[in-house]
Amino acid sequence: MSGRLPQAWLERGAWARLLWPLSQLYRAVEASRRAFYRLGWLRVTRLPVPVVVVGNVVAGGAGKTPLVMALVAHLQARGWRPGVISRGHGRASNACLEVLPGLDAAQCGDEPLLVARRTTAPVFVAAQRVQAARALLGAHPEVDIIVADDGLQHHGLGRELNIAVFDERGTGNGWLLPAGPLREPWPRHGALDAHGPIAPVDLVVHTTERAPKGALLCRRRLADHAEAADGSRQPLAQLRGQPLQAWAGIAKPEQFFGMLRQAGLSLAHTRSWPDHHPYTASDLQGLDGQTVLVTEKDAVKLMPLAAEIEQAGGEPGPRLLAVSLQVEPEKAFFEALDTRLRAWQAHPLPSPHGHTTS
Repeated sequence: MSGRLPQAWLERGAWARLLWPLSQLYRAVEASRRAFYRLGWLRVTRLPVPVVVVGNVVAGGAGKTPLVMALVAHLQARGWRPGVISRGHGRASNACLEVLPGLDAAQCGDEPLLVARRTTAPVFVAAQRVQAARALLGAHPEVDIIVADDGLQHHGLGRELNIAVFDERGTGNGWLLPAGPLREPWPRHGALDAHGPIAPVDLVVHTTERAPKGALLCRRRLADHAEAADGSRQPLAQLRGQPLQAWAGIAKPEQFFGMLRQAGLSLAHTRSWPDHHPYTASDLQGLDGQTVLVTEKDAVKLMPLAAEIEQAGGEPGPRLLAVSLQVEPEKAFFEALDTRLRAWQAHPLPSPHGHTTS
């Protein structure tokens, strides 16, 4: 079933029509949540600093985390001191904690750990994003803006800016889960969205050239080098003609493999894993020093395992090389972002109030 759904979500075929009644139940639940916020039964928590949410409207990965890292780098270059919050999907607990570069991904989630290592910004994870944000501000009072990796549908956290990221799927067949890929009705519209506690989506970003008119583009490309666990780099051009494997435990592994091939690399073997796959040492057995190209998200989990195998004195593990995905939002994206943040600076929000009850 799970293997058929992504394909079924692209059109209104037999599978989608079969699941359509369940999508109406999902719609009713979503409408009820919005009504609860409108009536004040669920509260929105405002923080003393602006909050920027980068999220998905469609289920599955669409490139949020690379955009979050690009956004953090831009804010730092503009003199802001950003912090990042996340739920930490796939981690072993729901505890609220700071993501330090030396943590195990099982404790904090692979994507928050990647952000912490790549950006130098403080990162906190918690089941409730309001809790993560308050803990971050308490530990790092210098932080003057918060970026939320995901959370577009987490209405209990007030925000100054919503950014929705789409990939080549767009909105698919336009139906809600589970008959389609949408997590919420799209586009957001109506009085509740414009004036009530459910904030509108301010910026729509597409990570594909086939974007609708008016959308902002965010181009994706692989870095021109691969990085080993010790930080040393090797140009991808030097890997051409070598026997290589490629692994990916992400939402769309074939995209990663395709980009490697476009870079001129010959992949003798590829292996796909579920998104956020919890790798174990057994996954690395039998590779005998072979070169394996992996995504950065996979590297934060695989490289420590390879080091453990080497330290244990067992058979030689694979030579793991991480190839990062770099995103380049168009200039208009950052201009729109900066304009909205300047407006917030001119008219900052009042002091925050109580916890959300969502």
